[in-house]
Amino acid sequence: MSDFLPFALPDITEAECAEVDAALRSGWVTTGPRVKQLESLFAQHVRASHAVAVSSCTAALHLALEALGIRPGDEVIVPTTTFAATAEVVRYLDGRPVLVDVLAGDQNIDPAAVERAIGPRTKAIIPVHFGGQACDMGALLELARGRGLHVIEDAAHAFPASWQGRPVGSIGDITCFSFYATKTITTGEGGMATSENEEWVDRMRVMSLHGISKDAWKRYTAEGSWYYEIVAPGFKYNLTDIAAALGLAQLRRAGEMLERRRQIARTYREAFAGDPALELLDVRSFDEHAWHLFVIRLVRGALSIDRNRLIEELKALGIGTSVHFIPLHLHPYYRESYGYRPTDLPVALECYERSISLPIYSKMSDHDVDRVVGAVQDMLRQHRR
Repeated sequence: MSDFLPFALPDITEAECAEVDAALRSGWVTTGPRVKQLESLFAQHVRASHAVAVSSCTAALHLALEALGIRPGDEVIVPTTTFAATAEVVRYLDGRPVLVDVLAGDQNIDPAAVERAIGPRTKAIIPVHFGGQACDMGALLELARGRGLHVIEDAAHAFPASWQGRPVGSIGDITCFSFYATKTITTGEGGMATSENEEWVDRMRVMSLHGISKDAWKRYTAEGSWYYEIVAPGFKYNLTDIAAALGLAQLRRAGEMLERRRQIARTYREAFAGDPALELLDVRSFDEHAWHLFVIRLVRGALSIDRNRLIEELKALGIGTSVHFIPLHLHPYYRESYGYRPTDLPVALECYERSISLPIYSKMSDHDVDRVVGAVQDMLRQHRR
């Protein structure tokens, strides 16, 4: 339909178009000076010492685990409420992802469940900052530090978020961000890893481009050399300068785009607060939240229709929605490979069955936001028991 409001849209302006045009006209379109500039500015933004730009958050997570020495048979604890990438990267290295439950309040990983899942083969924890709100990093770091475990943050939703005043990106051992088209800033496809540890970052940088010796991209510049060495069997995970040009413009606008997301989140929370048919997720600190997602949960029995039917009726009214996420332990691969049953992780299952993610992105107009609020409220009134 012509007036359909998509669930997500990138916020692209003339500034982004100009940056990409300049990159194209420069003649340098793959990994080059703009990637290096993006790495430097992004590291400054999250107060990290080092940053590596890569082709996706999935790539960042894979490189992080490899740099930290995850080997076949090692276990990595992952929340079941996440996208496929968080756990599949463990399998890339023939490790075992150990799925754990989440907290009902904010759907972030449950530190108590993490503690119960730690065993002799556990090597790392990957907390996912669900929707843009940071996990309880204090509890997770205490668990990890006391047992010699690494913490790799999946911050695909969490730029620019913070925890107790510290930017996400400067807290765990390695933090991995997504610049996918739906994220708070985008390079189309792309991601970033940040860390304080130069050794891990150097390893990730080398492995992101075929295991070729450091600064291989410079071999096509006046300061480079044709000679290179392969020091490890690496991957093809480098970001292009075209993508980085888009990212540079987006990074400059990150503050204004975040403020718009906050405005939308405030409108939603004010509109839906106190409705007996809905639950809103707990918010620890409104201004530390990146507001990548806005999730509502239906109260069981409050409506005459279920979650799936409500999604279809909102779609018929021109409102795009989504669900975050189908828990990993419900998917065939994890059921068949590890024997998970739906009820093994009951909080995630229960949250999933009642959740709807509403549109929230900086390109939305006030009229768009009012349409979403009006459509949801109309559906609640129409189907209230």
